[in-house]
Amino acid sequence: MSFVEIRKVETRHDLKTFIDFHYDLYEGNAYDVPTLFSDDMNTLSRDKNAAFDFCEAEYYLAYKKGKLVGRVAAIINHKANKRWGRKSVRFGWIDFVDDRKVSAALLKAVEDFGRKRGMTEVVGPLGFTDMDPEGMLTWGFDQLGTMPTLYNYPYYPEHIEAMEGYDVDNRYVEFKVMVPEALPARYEKLADMIQKRYNLRVKKLTKRDIFERGYGKRIFQLINDTYKDLYGYSELTDRQVEQYIDMYFKLLDLDLITVIEDAGADNRLAGIGITMPSLSLALQKCRRGRLLPFGWWHVIRALKCRKTEGVDLLLVGFLPEYRAKGANVLLFYDLIPRYNAHGIKWGETQVEMESNANVQSQWEAFDTHLHKRRKCYKKFI
Repeated sequence: MSFVEIRKVETRHDLKTFIDFHYDLYEGNAYDVPTLFSDDMNTLSRDKNAAFDFCEAEYYLAYKKGKLVGRVAAIINHKANKRWGRKSVRFGWIDFVDDRKVSAALLKAVEDFGRKRGMTEVVGPLGFTDMDPEGMLTWGFDQLGTMPTLYNYPYYPEHIEAMEGYDVDNRYVEFKVMVPEALPARYEKLADMIQKRYNLRVKKLTKRDIFERGYGKRIFQLINDTYKDLYGYSELTDRQVEQYIDMYFKLLDLDLITVIEDAGADNRLAGIGITMPSLSLALQKCRRGRLLPFGWWHVIRALKCRKTEGVDLLLVGFLPEYRAKGANVLLFYDLIPRYNAHGIKWGETQVEMESNANVQSQWEAFDTHLHKRRKCYKKFI
């Protein structure tokens, strides 16, 4: 019987090996969208990721007969555990060859890490926070992945579900939403009525709004308020917010971001839609997740020249009291004509909890296709 050796990541070279394993395992795969190497390095480095202010983590590599065959991250988000009253260790960044001894050894390493620190359950795949990819793909393996989500081979969930003690902890769905060729007539009437009756308005942002006038921080406060009751969420800290503002808003096309304000309540933010041109095909052209020598060109071309027919609906959220007033209608009222002008044909939602009827109901007015499903798993330890 071949022995699976688990080695803890100790050095920067080890961490590079950890990140590179995914590129090796999925080389040539038509559906996997690799993350940028630099993004993973920043997320997994204690001196770069502000989530380490309240998280601890270790990373493990699996070897068999001297060959690298798997990887996994063990993460404890102490802030989320306190918020939800759980003692969870998370597993994330999990990849492995089709060998059940390997997947079992990787998860045992996570279980042991958590057990030694007083944890009573292991859950995943999850990242440090909700801003990281989560959920294991269980259906839709023939669909192209997206930058913010995970792709995995079909045997992954088969391995997890065959292990003793692992049950489903949460289910997710993802939709492909077709962009209508013109704004539905009823949307114009509804948008006019909502703006007049509730004093809501569309706000388009400038770089100055975000970086000098405080809109960047206000947006992430809205995200905290909107997502606070969702599965496993931990409120973003000021330091995390600063990191995400710097990381995302310098690159995003502000024409594809829409804020809804309540003009009758000191311009309180009622909701937001953050969307961006799909980077899936561009990232597949970045060799091993590197921007150099030519990867940067494909990414910039997709972002700035909009050489894509799809957008990723990164964050769409409304405060409950404004969702009830139909504020999301104003979002689509603004964005659909912009999508049409840019030749955008569809949008891809990100992971949505299967039980979140409020979010899914906003797609009902469109030609929408459920095309991916995911699960998070849990085991008591």
